Amino acid sequence: MDKLFDWDLTLRLLQYDFVQAALLAAAVLGLLAGVLGPLIVSRNMAFAVHGTAELSFTGGAAALVAGLNVGFGAIVGAVLAALVFGLLSRRTADHDSVIAVVLSFGLGLGVLLLWFYKGRATNKFGLLVGQIVGVDFTSVLLLSVCAVLVLGVLAVLYRPLLFASVDPEVAGARGVPVRLLTPVFAVLVGVATALAVQVVGALLVLALMITPAAAACRLTASPVRATMLAVLFAEVAAVGGIVLSLAPGAPISSFVTTISFVIYMGCWVLARSRGRTRGVSRAAAAPAVPQPAHR
Repeated sequence: MDKLFDWDLTLRLLQYDFVQAALLAAAVLGLLAGVLGPLIVSRNMAFAVHGTAELSFTGGAAALVAGLNVGFGAIVGAVLAALVFGLLSRRTADHDSVIAVVLSFGLGLGVLLLWFYKGRATNKFGLLVGQIVGVDFTSVLLLSVCAVLVLGVLAVLYRPLLFASVDPEVAGARGVPVRLLTPVFAVLVGVATALAVQVVGALLVLALMITPAAAACRLTASPVRATMLAVLFAEVAAVGGIVLSLAPGAPISSFVTTISFVIYMGCWVLARSRGRTRGVSRAAAAPAVPQPAHR
C-alpha cells in the first residue's frame, strides 16, 4: 500500500521528461475524447469505437513489426476501420454483427503480428494496456497535430453533425448530408481512438472515449454542458490515471478505468437522487384530487 501511494516517488518521477510528455499527451487526449464523446454516445457508436480500437491495435502491431512509427500505424488501422464501420452503419442492418466479425479478426491478426515481433515485451504489452514510456515528445507532436485537425473539422461540422446525431430523419429532410457526415465523423473518431490507444491501450480505450461522456450525459441533456463536463471528466481520468500509476509502475489503463468508473457511478447516483427529489417535489406540488363522495 505504501508503494502504491508513495507521493515522494511520484513527485520525483514527475520531473522526468517522458513523464511530462505523457501528461501533456493525456491532457490533449482528454480534450479530444471529451469533445467527441457526447456525439459518440448520442449516435450509439460505443461498440464501433471498441472495434476501431482493436483495428488500431492491429495497425500499431504491424508498424512495430515493420520498424515504423507505432502512432502512424495505429492511425492508419483506425482510419481504415472507421471508414468500414461508417459505411456499414448506414448500409447494413446488422452492422453490430459485422463490426464484431471485423473486430475479432483484427484482434487475432494483431496478436499474430506481435508474435512475429522479437523486440521488447513491454512494447507488445503497451499496445494492449498502455505504457507511459511509449509516449515521447514526437508522439505528443503527432497527437497535437491530429487533435488540431480533428477539432478544426469538428468545429466546421458541429451544428449539422449534432442535428444529424439527435434526429437524423428530420436532419435529412432539412437538407443535412447525413450520409456524408457518418463516415466523416467515423474517421474523426478513428483518429482520436488511435491516439488513445497509445496512452491507455486498445483493450480499455472505451474508459476514456465513452465513460466520461456517458457520465456527463447522466447529469445534463444540454450538448454544450455535456461536452464541458465530458472534457473535465476525461482530463481527470487521463491525467489522474498517469499520476497514480507512476509510483507502483502499473499499467496506466488500470487507473484510468477506475477513475472513469468512479466518476460515472457518482454521476449515476447524483442523477438518481435528482430524479427522486424532483418526483417528490412534483408530488407535493400536485393539487389534491377530490374523492367522490360515498353514497
